[in-house]
Amino acid sequence: MKVPLMRHFQTAASVLTHRLPISKNLKILLMEENMKLCMNGMLYALSYALDSVEGELLGVSTHHAERVAYMCVTMGRELGYDAGKLSALAGAAVMHDNALTEYVAARRSGGFMDNVLTTDLKPHCELGEKNMHSLPFYEDVTDVVLYHHENADGSGPFGKKTDETPLFSRLIHIADQADNAFHLDALTPGKYDELLEWMQLYKGRMFDPELVSLFGSVFRYDVLEKASGQNIVTQLPAALPVYESDYSNETVLDFATLFARITDYKSHFTSVHSQGCAWKARRMGEYYGYDSTVCTKLYLAGALHDIGKLTISNDILEKPDKLTPEEFAIMKTHAQASWNILRDLKDIPDIVAWACMHHEKLDGSGYPFGKKAAELDKNERLMACIDIYQALTELRPYRAVLPHEKAICIMRGMAADEKIDPDITEDIDQCMRSPV
Repeated sequence: MKVPLMRHFQTAASVLTHRLPISKNLKILLMEENMKLCMNGMLYALSYALDSVEGELLGVSTHHAERVAYMCVTMGRELGYDAGKLSALAGAAVMHDNALTEYVAARRSGGFMDNVLTTDLKPHCELGEKNMHSLPFYEDVTDVVLYHHENADGSGPFGKKTDETPLFSRLIHIADQADNAFHLDALTPGKYDELLEWMQLYKGRMFDPELVSLFGSVFRYDVLEKASGQNIVTQLPAALPVYESDYSNETVLDFATLFARITDYKSHFTSVHSQGCAWKARRMGEYYGYDSTVCTKLYLAGALHDIGKLTISNDILEKPDKLTPEEFAIMKTHAQASWNILRDLKDIPDIVAWACMHHEKLDGSGYPFGKKAAELDKNERLMACIDIYQALTELRPYRAVLPHEKAICIMRGMAADEKIDPDITEDIDQCMRSPV
């Protein structure tokens, strides 16, 4: 008997949607301090990682989410949207397929049809909409992700017609379908003409007729060509002024947890790894007496540290046996990928460094940069130790969960070999052996 599709998603999500505990003292501090962040910059970084997943599942073009956002923002500007509304539209557009890794988790748990992404879009939309609740601009984008696959004639997954569908959803829909159907990363004059003919064919059936007209008037060939290839990396930021906003530390924890969940869904074998690292990093911050903002930064670094694994094929991530040397070399590239994804977040260089140096070793034998002890600050060393401790105390296909004492014993051996910091190892022993 087949289990309903949505139940697969609920089963896969049940562990990951549970919020790890926050100490009473930190809860009080979280309400008192804010962090200044460029939210859209973070979402653009995440979108590149999500595109890697979508490319693996569906073969979409590189920088798909950013290209969709660029097209939406360009049309939104023509509609007279102010900077705040354009920012919300861009954020929703880059996150429109944020539930893709839930598909990976659901496929593992239930083994439903491979073409489910095109035959039943409701779970994808519903889970994506739920995730948007964790983002601070949610009040501006209610139901946008939920209805981004609706067709003008009501033939979409929820049966909503044009006048029942948010305009943001309709903008994302026309841009998303255009890039999916015509792979606009490699635009040619012939492909451009076919795209406009195709939109006319589906005007009133798939697409809002007014948006078809808007698309044609806004996107001359030379304008749309700017979004092709690597051009989009600079075109999207240029189309939308980047500005920072203040977010409460508790809000930062919410969307950091979303980023961690998205990464963790990619592999059954590390299904709580990023969340565990985030929680333990924050707990160590409390142990060291850091203020709440630094504790929140450590949590965010833990949430982001393995984002590069979204670029690694599941054939490697999910392999139950020991990786071959060639496969392990590919696996190691996730650290460089994390750096490539996060390095442009100029407003949080400390968090980026803490996240991306977690495979460096004190003797210089680590990766991706081969940094030595003198080049690694305390929190970079801390993230490396936490990553190892979390991995050792998680279930792996080749071993059972290791108890705290065994994990610390292994880490002491690594510290003796000058791989990791011995003092931080002992601090983790003291902090993690006691209850929260």
